Amino acid sequence: PLSFSAAELVRAAPGRLQPYLRLMRLHQPAGTWLLYLPCTWSIALAAPTGSLPHWPTLALFGAGAVLMRGAGCTINDMWDRDYDKKVARTASRPLAAGEISTFQSFVFLGGQLSLALCVLLCLNYYSIVLGAASLTLVVSYPLMKRITYWPQLVLGLTFNWGALLGWSAIRGSCDWSVCLPLYLAGVMWTLVYDTIYAHQDKRDDILIGVKSTALQFKEDTKRWLSGFSMAMLVGLCVAGMNCNQTFPYYSAVAAVGAHLAHQIYTLDIDKPEDCWKKFASNRTVGVLLFVGIVLGNL
Repeated sequence: PLSFSAAELVRAAPGRLQPYLRLMRLHQPAGTWLLYLPCTWSIALAAPTGSLPHWPTLALFGAGAVLMRGAGCTINDMWDRDYDKKVARTASRPLAAGEISTFQSFVFLGGQLSLALCVLLCLNYYSIVLGAASLTLVVSYPLMKRITYWPQLVLGLTFNWGALLGWSAIRGSCDWSVCLPLYLAGVMWTLVYDTIYAHQDKRDDILIGVKSTALQFKEDTKRWLSGFSMAMLVGLCVAGMNCNQTFPYYSAVAAVGAHLAHQIYTLDIDKPEDCWKKFASNRTVGVLLFVGIVLGNL
């Protein structure tokens, strides 16, 4: 049967191309959505009152999210190829499985970053500088699991950069009274979903000696996730108040809170399949908030 899922599209690609598409995780679009959605929040909040978000900017950031998430995954797999061989879930990744070489992945990374630079150069000067500043985080994040139990915090700082960049792309600079609480809310959100994600691999992580918030929090995970969720909701409320958002926005924030509460209450941290299901459901969280911002602005 005809299918337009990302995984089916990758399987339908020419055989020599497939390892590169899997290297950039094109077959697993959940991560791309989680990178893209904070951009959409910021772009929508920056729209003039009564207006829809600027669709060309949304499209441009969508392309940038695909490229930068792909580049981040490539960097991650280059750093972690020896670790990935030892973990059942990641042993089939192209670099770990030997389908492509480190040199080939390096060349591919250069291509992705070059295309991402072309996207960035379509923005204003302030946004170009701001976007380039995130590259240090993109490169350093994969190393964090070797030195700290909080790599998810560094991922949050990296993945939510679009909450700053989206606003500056529309307005020409950041309004920090809006952008900073929105950014911090996104960081808290990442700590929620990526801690859940990390529980999939905690047994392997202990064996190979890498760190995560899942190993740090252990059986107290739900308490920590509840705290991060509350901090996220506070950040979203502050951002909304500082840009005069209206009832639909706060209704969406309440729906986000309910979704996160359900995730945390029903989460089984010892079942990898449930952790993946909860992680992937966070796309709904991001879409709910984006719709609330658009309706609130209108």
